[in-house]
Amino acid sequence: MKVFHKKDGGIVQLIGKEKMKEWPIELPLIFIEYVRNNQLNKYSDSKLKKDIELYLDEVVKDVAIPGLINVLDGDNFEETNKALVRIEELAKKNIEMVKPIKPYVEKLLKKENKEVNKLSKSILESFNKAERRKRLAEKRKVMQEKEKEFLAGDISGEEYANARKEYLILKE
Repeated sequence: MKVFHKKDGGIVQLIGKEKMKEWPIELPLIFIEYVRNNQLNKYSDSKLKKDIELYLDEVVKDVAIPGLINVLDGDNFEETNKALVRIEELAKKNIEMVKPIKPYVEKLLKKENKEVNKLSKSILESFNKAERRKRLAEKRKVMQEKEKEFLAGDISGEEYANARKEYLILKE
């Protein structure tokens, strides 16, 4: 058990790294994301937040990623398959949680097992969709700026049309 002390005398307890090693391989990633997204904002003490963040980074480095790598690099296709199914579910919910293992999923495309290949492709497709959404959001911001500039008369209609064309091509 990892204990963090709050300024008001209270404590925050998080499960220890050794205990997490006994969990299914994707669970440490879920735990880390849950704490980061749902719990950290509840604490007003910046030192406490920083200490918890450092601990979560340690968990990623020492438990989550090595556990995933061992399973994904291993030769037990049944175990790899189970892990990929759970990773695929995570990728569909929150792609950022599984981003650190993308290179290992790419390596799995070379394996002979059809089910492993299928799941790997599905996960990588989720990565590609997320990347595309990100690029589209960036282009949308640029397009909004160009539209403001065009309406203000700062850029020509041709420049605006070119920017709009680039945006529409990416959108398709």
